Amino acid sequence: MVSKNFVESSAPFLAHIEAWHGDLQPASLDELIGNAPERVAIFCVDVIVGFCSEGALSSPRVNGIVPPIVELFQAAYLRGVRNFVLPQDTHDQNAVEFGQYAPHCIAGTRESETAPQLLALPFASEFTILPKNSISSSTIGLGDWMRDHPEVDRCIVVGDCTDLCTYQLSMHLRLYANEHQLQRRVVLPENCIQTYDLPIDVAQKIGAFAHPGDFYHLVFLYHMAQNGMEIVGELR
Repeated sequence: MVSKNFVESSAPFLAHIEAWHGDLQPASLDELIGNAPERVAIFCVDVIVGFCSEGALSSPRVNGIVPPIVELFQAAYLRGVRNFVLPQDTHDQNAVEFGQYAPHCIAGTRESETAPQLLALPFASEFTILPKNSISSSTIGLGDWMRDHPEVDRCIVVGDCTDLCTYQLSMHLRLYANEHQLQRRVVLPENCIQTYDLPIDVAQKIGAFAHPGDFYHLVFLYHMAQNGMEIVGELR
């Protein structure tokens, strides 16, 4: 049963995770890759037009992570990384998920396309695109890709949303490794991850659930760290 003083009793924890977030440090991309770029994969979830720049669920917060993701892709490619896996919403026009979220990223529309800044990269043809019809990436062939690449034991996860698709993807990578006794690093650079914000007053006007972006971003980053993910400020 939740305490009647829930807000008051939660204040110390919220201050704690705010301080934790403020203490996140950058990490070395060179150290992570080492001399084995074939053991590294970057998983970039839902960095597509419908969440970045156009459509009912697009968000300027999410759009803001596109430039650092592009920089990370470029830096990793220069160091020999060739595994770029992009799970992306590509919804059926009658997707069941539209009962929870406004219609978005329907297959064949511009919203379902990879963000143009990523497509402009000279190695974009080497991306592995995994279309998905739900928040989860675990049901769309991600497991098959990992089984086909047993050498990959260092997973960098970027994208949106922190508390939704990014969380589901990261937890799948971590928990599958736990279940099968695999030594696998799952690293999330915070500057390449974000979620949307829907204030209470706006949510009430449109009959939706409020979605405080800062709250969910910090709480879910912390929760992923608690479950064995490495949360760093950035990879450079």
